[in-house]
Amino acid sequence: MRRNDFGTGRDAAQAGPTRRGLMRFAALAGVAGLAPGLSGCIADGLVTGAVGGAPESQSALDVSPVLLVATTRKPVSGGSKSPYFGSERGRGLSFAEVRMSAPDRSLIGQVSSVVTGDWGIKAVPQVQTGAGAAAAFTQAAFGRDVLLYVHGYRESFESAAISAAMLSDGIRFRGASGLFTWPSAAATFDYGYDRESALWSRDGFEDLLKALTASPSGGRIHIVAHSMGTLLTLETLRMLRAEAGEAAMARIGAVVLAAPDIDIDLFTAGVERLGPDVNKITVISSTNDRALELSGAIAGGIVRAGAADRERLEALGVRVADASEYGGGLINHDLFLSNKEVQGVVKRAIGRAGGA
Repeated sequence: MRRNDFGTGRDAAQAGPTRRGLMRFAALAGVAGLAPGLSGCIADGLVTGAVGGAPESQSALDVSPVLLVATTRKPVSGGSKSPYFGSERGRGLSFAEVRMSAPDRSLIGQVSSVVTGDWGIKAVPQVQTGAGAAAAFTQAAFGRDVLLYVHGYRESFESAAISAAMLSDGIRFRGASGLFTWPSAAATFDYGYDRESALWSRDGFEDLLKALTASPSGGRIHIVAHSMGTLLTLETLRMLRAEAGEAAMARIGAVVLAAPDIDIDLFTAGVERLGPDVNKITVISSTNDRALELSGAIAGGIVRAGAADRERLEALGVRVADASEYGGGLINHDLFLSNKEVQGVVKRAIGRAGGA
């Protein structure tokens, strides 16, 4: 018998949507004529964790707000000023230690954050591009576990960095917070460009993972990928396993694929090639995710992995957190950024893998 991972029957609507997510949904709904009601991403057969319950200590990012970024985007003005990195494809991998501005934890700050947002980019003091970028990222994370966020479709560099910070802080991650960001056009009508850019970024992502898994620091690399970023992640893990072997894969901890925007047949083939490493994967899915319905229609009508039936996914050997009956807001496609119960799914996946 499956148990609900949330432990309580509270409605997901209690967790207010983020302003950025609301704007993204509005754009998608405007294009497709969708009725509001994106369904979210959850439920898992595990014991309910502390996220959403008693207060926990600060995240490492809140104490020292530095986000480690690896990107295949082309730097803008050398990466020294906003928007730092654009939608064009760069020449090789770039690394930057991005200084983030943490949210104001005071009562006034919490009230104003409803309107003005939460985390932000303060500065990008230096960018390193080329053969040494992956090594520089690895050195900056040395001795710590790494939480690596891979964003999805229609994301700018800034929005991806903010999402990475929200995720890491939301689960109170104690290790190094990282982001792999690829050249999304950040535009509703550029789904094809985004998909090709994500796939084009596989070599850069593999270079980063190779460097991290070969490091003698001993830390684990946990990956949380969202939407189209899950396609990039799954394809790169296939490459990593084929080229670097089991020793590299042993350093990979939890792999959480949130609302995976992948053709279910492609997803099946990719998972099967991972062999026993499939047990590292947790899929946050929903059979009534309207955003995935739209992307499925754009991509030829084949069901997306994130909208597939739970039984079909579990038969592949992955752990499934099914959110089909949970939530009722407009932007549940990215609940893992705003909802404590969904963040609990991510936190427990990392905990099972021995993470920070």
